[in-house]
Amino acid sequence: MTKSEVRLLLIGKLRLTPNNLLWDIGAGTGTIPVETGLLCPQGKIVAIERDADVAELIRLNCAKFAVPNVEIITGSAPECLAQLPDTPDRICIEGGRSMREILRYCWQRLALGGRLIATASSLEGLYSISEGFAELQVRHIEVVQSAVNRLETRGNRQVFAAVNPMFILSGEKLD
Repeated sequence: MTKSEVRLLLIGKLRLTPNNLLWDIGAGTGTIPVETGLLCPQGKIVAIERDADVAELIRLNCAKFAVPNVEIITGSAPECLAQLPDTPDRICIEGGRSMREILRYCWQRLALGGRLIATASSLEGLYSISEGFAELQVRHIEVVQSAVNRLETRGNRQVFAAVNPMFILSGEKLD
């Protein structure tokens, strides 16, 4: 599950407009689809998750928060993306076994002027996405790393504990 503070960064980097079509690849429990669905009620969010049990959690979370504009696809990217008929304005890639292949496929499908966001939690993942962005000639690239600490009670003390950092890479398709 994407932590709320990191979710804010991701949603900010998406630069959503009210009627965007967003693909969220590696949607997990659906935190990004739920929040973006609430923010963009005229838009459409497609949540792609390879684990059927986890995809069911997206369904439950959408029902819990009354988010009707999320479509859930169970399957592995990029193979399952071929069945999607529409051209997305925004794509958020939160995971995948073959990141470079997913990036290439998504770039072909992304609308001109669209934004692509990808996350990494390791140096290898950061390197793979960075190389993929360079190969695809992504424009206006931004890279941020979250550094969030939360106050936690441990025994009789309150300490600040770090949330695992996340790299967020974003850019635009201009030509």
